[in-house]
Amino acid sequence: MAVANKRVEEDDYEDTDTKIPSLSLESITEPSANASQIPKCRFVEDIDEFSNSFVPPASAELLIGAFSDLFGKFKQYEMNLAAKRANYQTKIPEIEKTLSLVRHLKQKKDEELITRYCVTDMVYAKAEVDAESEKVYLWLGANVMLEYTYDEALELLSEREAAAKKDFQEVQEDLSFTRDQIITAEVNISRIYNWDVRNKRKKKDMEATAAKK
Repeated sequence: MAVANKRVEEDDYEDTDTKIPSLSLESITEPSANASQIPKCRFVEDIDEFSNSFVPPASAELLIGAFSDLFGKFKQYEMNLAAKRANYQTKIPEIEKTLSLVRHLKQKKDEELITRYCVTDMVYAKAEVDAESEKVYLWLGANVMLEYTYDEALELLSEREAAAKKDFQEVQEDLSFTRDQIITAEVNISRIYNWDVRNKRKKKDMEATAAKK
């Protein structure tokens, strides 16, 4: 994997003059991102080449630390996206249920319509619905309720349903993409750790051989 030489940046410890090296996000991610601008984790094929692409060469501790930080960011993305997905999984059925109800009211506007509504938990009462008025009230959020005609309500709810399903699909794709990046980051961390162990073992063997001479 051809990688141009990059400088190892330094961050200041708080309240001290001691500096520690760090890697920029750009150096451990691909130039391209997904449609939602979630960065793509770089897969390190040749660890020796990747380490030596920095000036000075990046240590295993530095590389593992950088990918561990990136792993943490992706886990945060995953948690936020999972929460969004759960919200849409609740929201979309509610919109579909409301749409179905408004369609039913519109179809029955010339008929007597009797229904049951929930008074308290496990307690229901019978009521007659005035479907002939061709009016419904919809909650818009933030304790706001507005009156709509059947046609207006159907149009609004259809638009919201389409938008919610589109957003839900995007969240699903982002979640799948993010989980792929988590796996890539984990694989990089494991491979860099093993690379470091091999290098330390090789160095130890060379020192032991030199001591025998």
